[in-house]
Amino acid sequence: MNWILLRGLTRERAHWGDFRERLEEAFPRHRFHVLDLPGTGEHFHEVSPATIAGIRRKVQASAEPITGPIGLLGLSMGGMVALDWAQAAPDRVRQLVLVNASTGFSPPWQRMKPETLGRVLALMWQRDVQKRERAILELTSNRPVTDTLQRRWFEIQRRRPVSLRTTLAQLRAAARYRPGSSAPAARALLLASAGDRIVNWQCSRRLADRWSWPLLVHPDAGHDLPLDDPQWVIRQLGCELPNRPVESPVEPSLP
Repeated sequence: MNWILLRGLTRERAHWGDFRERLEEAFPRHRFHVLDLPGTGEHFHEVSPATIAGIRRKVQASAEPITGPIGLLGLSMGGMVALDWAQAAPDRVRQLVLVNASTGFSPPWQRMKPETLGRVLALMWQRDVQKRERAILELTSNRPVTDTLQRRWFEIQRRRPVSLRTTLAQLRAAARYRPGSSAPAARALLLASAGDRIVNWQCSRRLADRWSWPLLVHPDAGHDLPLDDPQWVIRQLGCELPNRPVESPVEPSLP
């Protein structure tokens, strides 16, 4: 099966690091593609639509060369786009993995923690790109920020800068997003981080309870779960993409 990976707010394909290669090694019977949201990555000259549906339609157009049924793995706002896509195209989207996603089914203070909101707004106006990218890493990751990783993220932003207009449009789209009331037909898995300092992991639990979806919670990773513990994510996907055994027991979800 073809899988499409979607990143979150102001992030692009390069921010996956080597996660795609790890997936390809773990699941050789599947193909993994990374697509940029409008206004980011190869589309950084564009301005993002201000709705999740508008963003999704742009991504769908980018995915036209990918034929056949697909799976979607979306992180944060990428999860919103993936969920909207699954509801809009039930015949195409067969599997769905949402990582630290939130929706309008949860209250605003869970979708973005109040103690984090001020930091996020301040980062939008930080003109020093190096300081901004380091601050984003320190906010989204619960692991030590290495100089190598900081330089890599700075270089991504230097080469393909995300405009303030796109940042504001994406924030508006994410804040207003509420899925349709019916669960998509795709088989779904929810992954969340108990240590997420941006989104309360209860947002994932709200989706799990609403649509009887399985939820697995990492005990201490940050919002960028594939960055903090990529092998944990791959182990959980081993239950969904069973072309090789899971290497170690799946950690239990939190109560």
